Amino acid sequence: MKIAITGATGQLGQLVIQFLLKETAAQNIVTLVRDEAKAVSFKQQGIEVRHFNYDAPETLVPALQGIDKLLLISANEIGRRTPQHKAVIDAAVAANVPYIAYTSLLRADTSPLGLSEEHRETESLIKASGLNYTFLRNNWYVENYLAAVAHVAETGVLYGAAQNGRISAATRADYAEAAAKVLNSIGHEQKTYELASSSSFTLADLAEAIQSESGNTVQYQNLAPEDYRQGLLQAGLPAGLVDVIVDADVHTVKGAMYSDRQDLEQLLGHPSTSLQAAVKKALNK
Repeated sequence: MKIAITGATGQLGQLVIQFLLKETAAQNIVTLVRDEAKAVSFKQQGIEVRHFNYDAPETLVPALQGIDKLLLISANEIGRRTPQHKAVIDAAVAANVPYIAYTSLLRADTSPLGLSEEHRETESLIKASGLNYTFLRNNWYVENYLAAVAHVAETGVLYGAAQNGRISAATRADYAEAAAKVLNSIGHEQKTYELASSSSFTLADLAEAIQSESGNTVQYQNLAPEDYRQGLLQAGLPAGLVDVIVDADVHTVKGAMYSDRQDLEQLLGHPSTSLQAAVKKALNK
């Protein structure tokens, strides 16, 4: 059984591999990477490394030879994902890969998020390919809200535009563990998993958790979307990223980030990581 992972040197990919190694031998894992220089640690663990560049189609089919299961981790270049994913799916078909798992987005078929379109397109391409598949529809990462947690703890203010919308975000590690369990077991063909945390939170809850773990007074300050956008731009964030962040908060108000589905907990066999634990880790407590 050969399990291949795209984007293996990325944050999610590395975590998936760590969890796979707990359940299968290193020689059963193949990492598909654009830059082999970043994959030295995989080789040191006895994991096979293959060159795999979405934008160089000639590298794709050879790299997928002999693969039994492929995890396609969604590419990180927003706006270019669909053609890149199509190249991988076409290569998988040409290389006779029998199964593909894809990291999609929570309720990708109906989500109002701007990011959802490329996920919908990719899911359609996979269904049309004839491959056996599993869609791992990951909700937002908790880490998306914790990137500036030290600064928030220091200043005492958490800004956002999500009002009191509930968020069912889980940690990157929880999604990675679920993916590894799916890849290393059977019975997941043609299934779609809506993956969200065991319990949800508001940004006010997040501020309270940061206060609890840091010992500093922290409050949530809700802003109008345009004011939030301008604040993020002034903080130096790239415009494209700012658009994604603000779009997420705007739709959080309407329920886009909330889910009561327990697919993630069921795949993990235990509750997802608590918000408090995620904040504690982010603050290195």
